[in-house]
Amino acid sequence: MNNIQRFFNRVPSPIYLGIAVLIFAAANSVTRKIIELGQNNLIDGRNPISPCNLLFVGNICALGLMIIIFYKDWQVSILKKLTRNDWITLTVMGILSGAIAPGLTFTALELTSVTNIVLIGRIEPILTLALSFLLLGSQVNFWTISGSLVSFVGVAITAFLGSSGSTMTGETQMITGEVFVAIAAVITSVSTIIGKLKLQSIPLGIFTVYRNVVGTVIFFILANLLYGSHHFAEVRSPFLWQWVFIYAAVIVVTGQLCWLMGLKKATFTELNLASLLNPIAAIFMAYLILGEVPTMAQYLGGSLLLIGLILSFVGNLSQRNIKLVHPHPRDAMETTMGFKGF
Repeated sequence: MNNIQRFFNRVPSPIYLGIAVLIFAAANSVTRKIIELGQNNLIDGRNPISPCNLLFVGNICALGLMIIIFYKDWQVSILKKLTRNDWITLTVMGILSGAIAPGLTFTALELTSVTNIVLIGRIEPILTLALSFLLLGSQVNFWTISGSLVSFVGVAITAFLGSSGSTMTGETQMITGEVFVAIAAVITSVSTIIGKLKLQSIPLGIFTVYRNVVGTVIFFILANLLYGSHHFAEVRSPFLWQWVFIYAAVIVVTGQLCWLMGLKKATFTELNLASLLNPIAAIFMAYLILGEVPTMAQYLGGSLLLIGLILSFVGNLSQRNIKLVHPHPRDAMETTMGFKGF
């Protein structure tokens, strides 16, 4: 066992980060593929791997594996140090980033392309940067601001020129997958800032597990209220569980473990490179797994987004006041990669 641990500890952090990037980049495409698999294996005319079933059961599978990884953080002595405000903040974040944001993302997977989800989802780090500057007093330079502005234009072009939503009757109103992704990005960004303001001293294990539990419970309640109790009728299907368990083990757990292992020795530069490569890898995975060929709007928006990311990367490197040492694990997990499974 010690030899195995020494072997894994000797693996360079860029390798772990590279594996994590590829796994996380494939998350949305694999999710879409699994949902399509369920559509081809209906039970009583219903898809056993519907987005709601996939998110709910996936959270349960991921929770069990997270407990194994983070059980040491759940000590009575540590829990006693948490204040009432800490628990309230954790609960709010669990609802926002553990239930509402992933629910919107999974819904968007049925309404728009994975490439659109990847590109528009990049509004999250832009908003997080803006909120960090306004609320936390974070320092930003010309390159970072320029990169964020160019990236925002790229996201806007993708959203407005490549919209593929469906029109609802009543008042003229467009409810599209792009809108859901944008709302999810805003919610995640706000949740990230709340975490930076309130939860820096809380262990990662408590934050991760509690968010999963709250998110799962709230999502289940909301889905029942909105769609009825029959909505989870196939939740006990072995077909659903076998595919979701494989998904949770590979995408969620393996990806998170590689990311955490990479964080142990990763520099700020390496993390920024991972952030730069993630959307590119995600679009490639969408093409490889789903056969999605980017549209002209996506090419244009993606090109601007890439330029913006490069400018931001240059800006981060030029900030002499940023030390190239290990970042806070939760910050890196929350803000660098975007959607990482459940």
